Amino acid sequence: MQSPTLPPSLLNALRRVMRPLVRLMLRKGITYTVFVDLLKDVFVDVAVREFRLDDKPSSDSRISLLTGVHRKDVRRLRHDSDATPAALPENITLGAQLVTVWTNSRPFCKRVGQALALPRLASAGGEASFDALVAKVSTDIRARVVLDEWLRLGVVRVDEQDCVHLEAQAFLPQKGFDEKAAYLGHNLHDHASAAVHNLTSEGRPYFERSVHYDALAPASVEALREAVASEGMETLLAFSRLAADLEKRDLSSLDPRQRITIGLYFYTEPNSPTAPAP
Repeated sequence: MQSPTLPPSLLNALRRVMRPLVRLMLRKGITYTVFVDLLKDVFVDVAVREFRLDDKPSSDSRISLLTGVHRKDVRRLRHDSDATPAALPENITLGAQLVTVWTNSRPFCKRVGQALALPRLASAGGEASFDALVAKVSTDIRARVVLDEWLRLGVVRVDEQDCVHLEAQAFLPQKGFDEKAAYLGHNLHDHASAAVHNLTSEGRPYFERSVHYDALAPASVEALREAVASEGMETLLAFSRLAADLEKRDLSSLDPRQRITIGLYFYTEPNSPTAPAP
C-alpha cells in the first residue's frame, strides 16, 4: 500500500514518464534487474551530490536512509562511482560547432542560416571548402575523418561534383545509435531538469511549455508535423545564432560559465480513450 505522504499526482506523473523509457529498455533487452542496479547508482549519486547537510559529506547510513538503498550497496556504489557527470561525446560537440560555423559564417553560407554546398578539398574550393571549414574549428582532426563520420551518420552527402551538402541545419545524426542515445540522455535530462525545477523550486521558473490537441485528423497532423520541422527549425537556428554571438561577446568576460539547452519537439499517436497512457 502506498504511503499517504506520497503525492498520488506525482506518482502518476512518474509512472507516465517512465513508460516510454521502459518501452525503450524492453526493445533493447534491458531487464528490470539491470535497470534496478542502474537506478540504485543514480539514487546514491544524486543523494551524495545534492542532499548534503551543512555542505558536509553524508555518511553511508544517511544516504541509505534517504534513498532506501541498502548500506552495503551505498558503500560499494560510492566507491565505484564516476565523479564526473556524463557529457556529450566529443564528436557531437565538434559536430555542433562545425554546423554552427557552416550555417552562420561566410564564406561557408550564402546567408545566415543557409549553408552552401562546399567543395570537399581545399585545392578545389580554397577558403570556401569543407577542408577549410574543419580547419577553422579544429586543427587536431583531419577533414576526411569528419566527412567519413558524417556520411555514416547521415549528416551530409557528397554529390557527383565532389561537393559536400549539409543534410540538416543542426547537428542531428540520422543514423548512429550511440550518437542518438547521447542526445536522448542530454535532451531528456535537461527537459526533465527544467520541469523538476519548476515543480519544486522557489526561484525563477524556466520556460517550459507545450501545445496539445486531441481531435486532429491524420492530414492535419502531417500539416503540423511539416510546420514544426520547417518553422521550428528556423526558430532554433535563430536562437543558435544569438547564442553564438553572445558567446563571442563573452570571451573577454571573467564571469563564470554556464551551459544552456533550448528544445522543441513534436509527438503524435492515435487517440484511444481506452488505451493506457503512453
